[in-house]
Amino acid sequence: MEFLISPNAGVAPQPLRETASGGESSRVMLALMTVASGGGGRTLVFDEVDAGIGGQTARVVGEKLRALAAGGQVLCITHLPQIASLAERHFSIEKEQSGDVARARVAQLDGEAVVEELCRMLGADTSDTGARRHAEELLAAA
Repeated sequence: MEFLISPNAGVAPQPLRETASGGESSRVMLALMTVASGGGGRTLVFDEVDAGIGGQTARVVGEKLRALAAGGQVLCITHLPQIASLAERHFSIEKEQSGDVARARVAQLDGEAVVEELCRMLGADTSDTGARRHAEELLAAA
């Protein structure tokens, strides 16, 4: 079986494995898992599900991820605050380089740290009152 995708209007469908970016592949997987969401517990991992989207589309993707999480566990790496704000738990992942070795450091965020991370994702400093207000509004709307 082969999946064909036409990611843009006017483009003939082509094999997913050859034409889709990482973000497109993740969004196709999200759509398939949404359709097939019946069944037992599971863990789904999405990376770059937010590639090439923003605004209201990001919010819709975030809501679909949240719905999937109701029946299992969803791990999602995102760079968009619209998606991150809908998460039940938040983590920060930082890559650290030490000589020839790169390591990822993962830290769970709670409370104020979540607001600060959303501010960073919005491209602002934590002292930016407008960004803080926006981050808090995203969390309240979740």
